[in-house]
Amino acid sequence: MKQLDTSIIISTYNSTDWLKKVLYGYNNQTYRQFEVVVADDGSNDETRQLLKQMETELFYPIVHVWHEDRGFQKSQILNKAILNCNTEYIIMSDGDCIPRKDFVEQHVKYREEGYFLSGGYFMLPMNISEAISKEDIYSEKCFDVSWLKQLDLKPSFKNNKLLSGPLKSFLLNSFTPTNASWNGHNASGWKKDIVAINGFDERMQYGGQDRELGERLVNSGIKPKQIRYNAVVLHLDHPRGYKNQKSIDKNQAIRKQTREKKLKWTPFGIVKEEVVTEANEAAIVTTYNYRE
Repeated sequence: MKQLDTSIIISTYNSTDWLKKVLYGYNNQTYRQFEVVVADDGSNDETRQLLKQMETELFYPIVHVWHEDRGFQKSQILNKAILNCNTEYIIMSDGDCIPRKDFVEQHVKYREEGYFLSGGYFMLPMNISEAISKEDIYSEKCFDVSWLKQLDLKPSFKNNKLLSGPLKSFLLNSFTPTNASWNGHNASGWKKDIVAINGFDERMQYGGQDRELGERLVNSGIKPKQIRYNAVVLHLDHPRGYKNQKSIDKNQAIRKQTREKKLKWTPFGIVKEEVVTEANEAAIVTTYNYRE
C-alpha cells in the first residue's frame, strides 16, 4: 500500500444513514492515498457501530474522534480531529456530503504551498437524498443530471456543477462571482497552515465558523484558490435544529473583528489559554482498518 498523504475530516452527529452513503462515496474514489477522520460531535453509539461494521468493506482507514455531547460544538471536535490527522494535507467536508469519484483527486491535483482550496456542493432535495442507494453511488448514477431529473430535479444553472468538463470548470471557476472561501462542506489546506492560526475559534457554533477560519488563513498570507466546479459533493438534505439567530449574530461579530483587526490567531482554538476547560478535555479516538 502506498503511503497516505491526505486526511479527510468528515463532521457528523447522529446521522448514520447519511454518513453511510458518504463513506461509500469515499470508497469509490480514483485517488486512494487517504485516511478519513470522522469528527463526531457526541453521537450515540450507532455511529461507532456503523464504523466498526463497515471496517472490512472500506479500503481506507478511519480514525473516529468523539467527545461527549454538549450541544452543537462542531468547532471543538474539528480541532480535535485536526490534531489526529496523520498526514500533512487536510480536506474538510461533512457527513451529509457524498463526494464525486474524482473529489479527492481534484483536491490533490490543485493543492499548492501557500494556498487553500475552496470547493462547492450540489444541494439535493429530501426525496432524492433518501432515494440514493449504495449502487447509485458506486455507479455514479447519482451525479447524472438526467437520472436526477427523473426524480424531479429542477432545471437550474447550478446543474452545471455536475455537467462541467475540465475546460468548462476552468471557465466557470474563473468567472463565478462567489468568493473562494473556506467552506466546511468542501475545502482543503495544509495542516501546518491550519495549526499556525490555531484552528477553529471554539466560541463559534453554527453560522460561519468555517469562513472565519478561512479569513484568518488569508490574514496570515495564505491565498484562496477556487475549485467549486472541479471538486463536487452532493449535499443531502436534513433538518437544522441547531440553527439559531443568536449563534449567527455572535459569529458575525467575531468575523467582523477578525476582518477589521486582520487577526491571524484565535486564543480560543487548538491551543487554549485556560489551564483546564471542558473544551480541552481529550477526545476518545478509535482507529479502524489502519493499514501500514
